[in-house]
Amino acid sequence: MDFGLNDDQRDIQGTARGLVAERASAERVREHAESGTTDTALWKELGEIGWPGIAIAEEHGGQGLGMVELAILCEELGRAIAPVPFLPTVAAAAIIEQGGSDEQRARWLPDLAAGRAIGAVADDTGFVVGGADADVIVIVERGGEEAAVLATAGATVEPIDAIDPTRPAARVTGGTPEALPGDVAAGVDRALVAIAAELIGVCSGSVEMTVAYVKERKQFGTPVGAFQAVAHKCAQMLLDTERARALVSQAAWCADAAPERLHEAAAMAKAAASDAGREVTASAIQAHGGIGFTWEADVHWRYKRAQIDAVLLGGAGAHRARVAKLAAAQARAAVTA
Repeated sequence: MDFGLNDDQRDIQGTARGLVAERASAERVREHAESGTTDTALWKELGEIGWPGIAIAEEHGGQGLGMVELAILCEELGRAIAPVPFLPTVAAAAIIEQGGSDEQRARWLPDLAAGRAIGAVADDTGFVVGGADADVIVIVERGGEEAAVLATAGATVEPIDAIDPTRPAARVTGGTPEALPGDVAAGVDRALVAIAAELIGVCSGSVEMTVAYVKERKQFGTPVGAFQAVAHKCAQMLLDTERARALVSQAAWCADAAPERLHEAAAMAKAAASDAGREVTASAIQAHGGIGFTWEADVHWRYKRAQIDAVLLGGAGAHRARVAKLAAAQARAAVTA
């Protein structure tokens, strides 16, 4: 049995990796990060080729593919820390598609799928990652069981500084949120898979950057990667990344092929990816040595993106608790059956 990507999915991955490498170089990421802006030219291009709508049904203006394909794009954009609102937009779209009414889907999904509108997701604190640019915000409540959609045109949006300047954040107040009447939990689970997939990309890019650096950087005439402590750290970074990748791949597959298993799979994927994101990016900074802590080193952008993604829609602890509750419920059901 082949557990890898099929030919079409590998084509998507190759195209995405090439485009992102060309359009979201480290220099370009730094330029937008330091100015606190998104790359509007790249975002427009992604909209024109239909990436934001890759997992949205064709009837709503999307391409009608699945979570596996969306996860591929999230990973590749995360690998480069691309300064575009792709993740918050696709996360919002996933929740609206699963949880929205026909009117809400018709109002928002075609524009989100085409990149004409920017989405964001948040809890009910009012702090919204990517909210400074968002046209619509999905506010998730009660641990992902309920949600409401808010058009920012009728709200007060106050841009604020956040640790990751590649996604301008905001505090949003006012407006009139509209409750989503459908299967919000299914949409939140899909959003969690997308976030976890981006974290895998952040980790993969961190591993690649770090391995390249420790091969080149020398001490006493020897590449620092030859020292056992550094080699062990790089190996652990790779292990953490691949362990989380396996769970994210499973969750993306469940979303498309076994949705009844998605709730547990999404929680496991987000918990593992949140932990990996923080550990791997912190280790990357440490492996870069003294320069890793400086503003001039690009590795800190990865650390900052990981900190935000790790807590978006719940941190690792919250999702481990979800898995524990699901396991306890399954055990009780087995005893009473």
